[in-house]
Amino acid sequence: MPIRFEDRTARFEGACTVDEAIPLAEWLCAVEEPRLDLGGCTALHTALLQVLLAAGKPVAVPPEDAFLKGWVMPALGKR
Repeated sequence: MPIRFEDRTARFEGACTVDEAIPLAEWLCAVEEPRLDLGGCTALHTALLQVLLAAGKPVAVPPEDAFLKGWVMPALGKR
């Protein structure tokens, strides 16, 4: 699975698809002070971006991918 849920950390790896949107939303609601690690993410479906925007949680590890770093991270902002 492109998103691995480990205790309080969600690790995004490779191309993260729409299939992970509901599990991510449920995990974000269930975990206190979740940690988001987008370091290994190479593609992020817009449904996942919407979940992240709605949740308003900070990203602990930004993506290394140039597009995600330049376009997606500014949308998520500093929270």
